[in-house]
Amino acid sequence: MNSTERELTKFFEEQITLEEEIVRSMNLALRTLTNPVVKGVLKGISLDSIKHAEIYKAAIEVASLPPAVTEEDFGRLKETVKKHVEYEERTLERLNHVIEKTRNEKVKFLLESIASDEKRHHNLLNKIMSIVVRGETITEEDWWDFLWGNVPFHGAPGG
Repeated sequence: MNSTERELTKFFEEQITLEEEIVRSMNLALRTLTNPVVKGVLKGISLDSIKHAEIYKAAIEVASLPPAVTEEDFGRLKETVKKHVEYEERTLERLNHVIEKTRNEKVKFLLESIASDEKRHHNLLNKIMSIVVRGETITEEDWWDFLWGNVPFHGAPGG
């Protein structure tokens, strides 16, 4: 690991600590708050911080040695992501319909916040599929190329 990678890993570790502290602090504050809007927003921030800490942990793994994804795992992941994207699209349609009809600006703000998160999730999942996962997927053909690519006659006598 070179010095840049060590610095990056140190940054990720510091961010993990910070995100975990945010979660502890938010959870402590949530015990005494009574306003449902404030509680909902703070709980959302807390959950985002849990997510961020997990992403930083994954970044440490990827920065040190990116894990390969088998073709089988990629197929399962693709199915899961496809299903989740469909759920999000359905949720967004329903949210947009309710947002249009809602006259209460406070409720509208909360629903628009959820819709914004769903759009970000959709974009993130699509990027994961197209960049991160697909770039690290090892197909059966890749394995055969790796095993036999430089071998004359590919294991058969004379051809």
